[in-house]
Amino acid sequence: MNSATNPVTNPVPAPAAPPAAPTAADLATTSRSAHTSSAPSLARRVLLVAHTGRPDIGRVVEHVRDRLADGGIDLVAAGPEAAELGLPYLPPGAPESASPGASPRTPLHASDGLGQRDGRAPDTAQGRPANSAADSPATSAANSADGFLGDDARAELVLTLGGDGTLLRGAEEARIAGVPVLGINLGRVGFLTEMDADHVDLALDAVIRRNYRISERLTVDMQVESNGSIVASGWALNEVSIEKASRERILDVIVEVDGRGVSSFGCDGVLCATPTGSTAYAFSAGGPILWPTVAALLVVPSNAHALFARPLVVGAKSTVTVHVDPGGHEAVLACDGRRIAEIPPGSRVHMNAGAEPVRLVRLTDEPFTDRLVRKFSLPVHGWRDRRH
Repeated sequence: MNSATNPVTNPVPAPAAPPAAPTAADLATTSRSAHTSSAPSLARRVLLVAHTGRPDIGRVVEHVRDRLADGGIDLVAAGPEAAELGLPYLPPGAPESASPGASPRTPLHASDGLGQRDGRAPDTAQGRPANSAADSPATSAANSADGFLGDDARAELVLTLGGDGTLLRGAEEARIAGVPVLGINLGRVGFLTEMDADHVDLALDAVIRRNYRISERLTVDMQVESNGSIVASGWALNEVSIEKASRERILDVIVEVDGRGVSSFGCDGVLCATPTGSTAYAFSAGGPILWPTVAALLVVPSNAHALFARPLVVGAKSTVTVHVDPGGHEAVLACDGRRIAEIPPGSRVHMNAGAEPVRLVRLTDEPFTDRLVRKFSLPVHGWRDRRH
């Protein structure tokens, strides 16, 4: 995960006592007249991806929209969310806005047989622990004054309002456009998100001033080979999981690294995770936590029935292959728990470090260690109550 350091501007120092965000009542009483859902009129645009199931999301979106508008930025949305939230419809990469009821785009890189469940992810995907975010070296996505996509005046970043599941959905929109994603946490843990809801105004002011830096995160690419042909391909920010399709069955697999067999066993599944994903599903399965600056992939068996089924950490240039027993049962493959495909017995799933990273907006210099301790509420007191 090699990333060149070239900050957009100086990072915002972590505030000692940030001002509290407006309450729901404040948002309701200070809101301006409703904006229409017509095409955006301001020069700069931010694409919103929101957890629309929250009862307070309308008031929060209204506050965000008005704050950004004061700074000369239009808040837009993609697909059905545009109509639900009363925002203009403008997915990143589209040169012009469309009506709010226009058809949503195909999910990013959900290619060749990989479907998507329903277009919206829960804030914690499938009950897994929240995701990991951290401070790897910052990079600049672009230098254009018109935003990260240049002269087309498209969205310059993706803003998510929700939890880590919402941010994973926003990452789909951001990755193909090459723009960064900024997460505001409205959920519980929110590892990937950068700011909690009570600091939303600080985050919005940084966006308006372009006063942030960008952290590139390693992704994982995968291809499914069946009968000698590639039948599906995709990518993930957290992990690619190969799991048994039926609860009562056992999935028999062989795990290979760079074409050499490492171990075979029956299991519930096998995960190939990134450092970012090491605090998500892989963490639940007993894998180690990898700092985001580590250029590696993590291979974690899930409930393996074997004496040797330990997690593996392999180099970022290695290829991990999971071979599903030809005489066994079919499996289910999931990228970030969102893009799903059934794979038949005998399939081989090849996974390697992704060609394109996901770019996360960073507003403070908080080390990953401090974030880990804070998000997981880890005890850091030793003998005689000395803090380490």
